[in-house]
Amino acid sequence: MCRWLAYSGGPLALSDLVFNTTHSLVDQSLSARSSVQTTNGDGFGIGWYDHCDVPGVYKHIQPAWNDPNLRDLCDHMQSTMFVAHVRAATDTAIQRSNCHPFRYGKWLFVHNGQIRGFEKIRRDLAVALRPELFALLTGTTDSELMFLLALHFGMEDDVYAGVARMVGFIEKAGHEHGIEYPMQMTLGITDGTRIHAFRYSSENNTRTLFCTRTVADLRELADEEGQKRLDKVTADARAIVSEPFNDVPDAWIEVPESSFVTIEAGEFTRQDFAPAAL
Repeated sequence: MCRWLAYSGGPLALSDLVFNTTHSLVDQSLSARSSVQTTNGDGFGIGWYDHCDVPGVYKHIQPAWNDPNLRDLCDHMQSTMFVAHVRAATDTAIQRSNCHPFRYGKWLFVHNGQIRGFEKIRRDLAVALRPELFALLTGTTDSELMFLLALHFGMEDDVYAGVARMVGFIEKAGHEHGIEYPMQMTLGITDGTRIHAFRYSSENNTRTLFCTRTVADLRELADEEGQKRLDKVTADARAIVSEPFNDVPDAWIEVPESSFVTIEAGEFTRQDFAPAAL
């Protein structure tokens, strides 16, 4: 599958999470611990918010560990909200248009998982898109199509409802083609103000997803070296990740199955998630 992270808080160098932790995202691209596939070397991407009206995006088909430009960019860029993703392809081409994050206006979208039987239902899903959204489909992944379908179903106005309708539509199409468990997903979605994340699968056996505890809680758990690293982190800083960046279990909250979570100004909220019947 894939690994991803999303960060919200005070300005932070992207390298602090992408590279400079015990089990960073780049380390996970080489040796993921909580994934079906241990290597995620089929491309990568970062997306960040700054002074511009739309987020910046840098993507490449090289493995994340083998791109010196990525290290240089992450060392030199700070952001109050960013996402990063390392890809393990599932039966689709290794090309830039298939790398995450996907962008639409102010929105960024990353996905870990798959639509099972995608080759059987891809046409049905694609033709359901409004023409202006279909015109934006540049890659061949299930992930990009999920993003565009969520937009089609109203995600810009209501993130939960748009994603619930998207999942319901995909499951309905899958069941019509004899696919018992069509959906497997953790999603990270940002608009520059909030991070939204989903953990859901049709068989109730979803890939892992974690959120950091509050910075105040982390200070109580950290050793002396950890305290030094936390000195530059603001009180509202939180991250959502596919798997933890360190070996301190108490520093992480596992997001339960069938969940929709939001981080805004350091506050973490969760509610149950279920697809919308269509």
